[in-house]
Amino acid sequence: MLHLRHIIFLFTLLSLTKTYAQTDTLEEVNEDPKREFRGVWVATVGNIDWPKPGSTPDQQKQQLVSILDQHQRTGLNAVMFQVRPAADAFYAKGREPWSKWLMGKQGQAPNPFYDPLEFAITEAHKRGIELHAWFNPYRATTDNRYAALSPDHITNKHPEWFFTYGGMKTFNPGIPEVREYIVRVILDVVDNYDVDGIHMDDYFYPYQIAGQKINDDSTYHQYGAAFSDIRDWRRDNVNQLIKMLSDSIHKHKPYVKFGISPFGIWANKSQNPEGSDTRGGDSYYELYADSRKWIKEGWLDYINPQMYWPIGDRLNPFEKLLPWWSDNTYNRHLYVGHAAYRINERKISGFKQAAEMPDEINMLRANPRVQGSVYFSSQSLTDNKLGFTDSLRLDYYKHPALPPVMLWLDSIPPNIPQNIKVTRVPNTNNVQLNWEAPPPAKDNELVYGYVIYRFEGDEEIDISTATNILHIQYNNTPQFTDTTTQKGKTYLYVITAIDRLKNESDRSPTMAITIQ
Repeated sequence: MLHLRHIIFLFTLLSLTKTYAQTDTLEEVNEDPKREFRGVWVATVGNIDWPKPGSTPDQQKQQLVSILDQHQRTGLNAVMFQVRPAADAFYAKGREPWSKWLMGKQGQAPNPFYDPLEFAITEAHKRGIELHAWFNPYRATTDNRYAALSPDHITNKHPEWFFTYGGMKTFNPGIPEVREYIVRVILDVVDNYDVDGIHMDDYFYPYQIAGQKINDDSTYHQYGAAFSDIRDWRRDNVNQLIKMLSDSIHKHKPYVKFGISPFGIWANKSQNPEGSDTRGGDSYYELYADSRKWIKEGWLDYINPQMYWPIGDRLNPFEKLLPWWSDNTYNRHLYVGHAAYRINERKISGFKQAAEMPDEINMLRANPRVQGSVYFSSQSLTDNKLGFTDSLRLDYYKHPALPPVMLWLDSIPPNIPQNIKVTRVPNTNNVQLNWEAPPPAKDNELVYGYVIYRFEGDEEIDISTATNILHIQYNNTPQFTDTTTQKGKTYLYVITAIDRLKNESDRSPTMAITIQ
């Protein structure tokens, strides 16, 4: 398949917007970032990515393993796994019924039984991949087939909590009990599962439909006395939920990351002088989602706006949205949401070009306030449209990367692994590494995993880049077998320890071995 290479780096992003040529790609600023968030959405709503309709639990598990294997080979280090698409569940330890997209009927458990979220976490961590549990907070149904809902579905238990819009039932964000319920639902997962993050998408108040009205006037009259404008009250309702979630998640598990993927435009400059130089839909006025406030207030650990327009777009150019968001992240992480599903889309000239998605990566890597990417969605990367996934695997993500650290959550690194031993496995060229776990860090946190670096011959020992990362492991087993060694070569190994938030220790002493 096509392997995309860069040709020339244009010296400023401004000059890029003027001279961008769709047939070329921009030279990479840093080919081997050691820290970069490389995520993908695995969508379960409508069986978009997983599972295949009608599959058995064993088939579902194999499908998920195949998905994770594919993304590991591509070089990704995070999955956003959709666990609650419509007030339902892809996990057992909660209060909502099983999703209809699991076994074909809402409320039907897998048989033979397994817990999809628990399975996904275990398999992701085996592969050095973080798992962020992805929730849709307010959507309760995706159609008007209400008779097909489980008797235990929340719309049947508390019908007064919902309004109908566009033929679908949506939680009414203005009801305090609704906010409390959603927090409890998400805390079920925080408390009961070993997730790395809690992730929410762009559905807050519903996207506007001509001729439709949100029926929340009575709720506004009951709870909105402090607001003269129902629109400000709606935004405050969402703000309250985000603040409650942030406080609750970090209180229950301080290391769990909280992030949201809002619509790619907060507000247009024509609507708000602080908005972006764009002319599209927005989250602030249309969805009552003040995504900029959430990051400004420090309620989020990362924001992941869906920048689903190409470079040079007539109305919403990627090259204008990127610096706007990077100027409005307030020292939290910014991960770009890329429209991998639009690659080779014929109606939009930018996405027909093989260079589009690589150029987006080059642009974000040129911006020090951007820490990574998330792609929608999993199947689009598996399909390898225009060879883009090959380009990630062979070029942009050819070396492993650690997720960027979040010093506001944890800034204390682990101690150094001890007593490293390197031996040749008998009758093979493989090298066995063994070591001892270091004592707890200054904050009493135990080691979560390790990073193994390998150098050859007289290479300089430098762990500041990703070039020599051999393996990243998310378990504290103090051993690793290198099966990629060759006879006649000398190898140098160093090991570091990482904690749950991927703070890294200093390196161990260097251990050398020659394969005779």
